[in-house]
Amino acid sequence: MVDQDDVLEALSNVIDPELGLDFVELGLVYGVEIDGGTVNITFTLTTPACPIGPQVSEQMQEFVGELPGVTEVIPNMVFTPAWTPDKMSEDAKFALGY
Repeated sequence: MVDQDDVLEALSNVIDPELGLDFVELGLVYGVEIDGGTVNITFTLTTPACPIGPQVSEQMQEFVGELPGVTEVIPNMVFTPAWTPDKMSEDAKFALGY
């Protein structure tokens, strides 16, 4: 059975191409819900105008879908609450000079 740590580890392979850091470190993953083999991922982008939404959803489905026991991955993009640099990990803040 897959757990949240497994999902977050898989999501660390989803990289923001502009910032060069992964979605987990950037604080863009707001939530992970696991129901049997179905994984729902709530995430956001650094800005609503960011054009990479479809690409990110595909990568999430690919990387999380490879985990044993996962039968469906449902990415849900939201913009509330809005992302801010405060949501980043300390390592990401350091890497980006915050």
